[in-house]
Amino acid sequence: MDTGGPPAGGVRWDAAETDARWAGAWRPEQVARRLEGLAAPWYVAAGWALDLFLGAQTRPHGDLEIAVPAGAFGELRAHFPELEFDAVGWGMTWPDAGAEPLAATRQTWARDPASGRYRFDVFREPHDGDTWICRRDESLRLPYHRIVERTADGIPYLRPELVLLFKAKATRDKDHADFERVLPVLDAERRRTLAGWLRRAHPGHAWLPGLERLEGP
Repeated sequence: MDTGGPPAGGVRWDAAETDARWAGAWRPEQVARRLEGLAAPWYVAAGWALDLFLGAQTRPHGDLEIAVPAGAFGELRAHFPELEFDAVGWGMTWPDAGAEPLAATRQTWARDPASGRYRFDVFREPHDGDTWICRRDESLRLPYHRIVERTADGIPYLRPELVLLFKAKATRDKDHADFERVLPVLDAERRRTLAGWLRRAHPGHAWLPGLERLEGP
């Protein structure tokens, strides 16, 4: 990813316009059906990933976020020929993004050009071949089979400890609520793992005391 600054051609929308465009967001099962046969690893991320882990939708979701290795984005994009993919960064979007805005950003919104509505959000994640690299802490590297779990019907999602690690950076009310909802379901090993990652990435984080009380022997 090029961090030199935003490329030319970005469009800035206000929050109301953005929210309106997300009114038609797809659900995980809709994307999963379309991605059957994709060779590259991919997974549902963020709040929807936690609900897939819990086995039920527990709150409304304003969008659907998925992730794919950056090098495989073209393969994923080919599964949705009717959609255009807008690069996102610096509070702007680059419609139907070409090489320059894609190289400068990591986030991509899949848009139906007929309606202007966004269907899902794609994070193009750093990786080294088959090894996933955490964008929050590049020293955290794991093979994809260790970060992806699946629902009973096969939908891949990011393991909850990593979802919560991403949510920990700039916590909003819904992130705190997600943490409180998921914490009782995490076993001792998952709690220890999340606590260790938080100590490294966010020392003194507000979630650590709760995790440390429940880490177990």
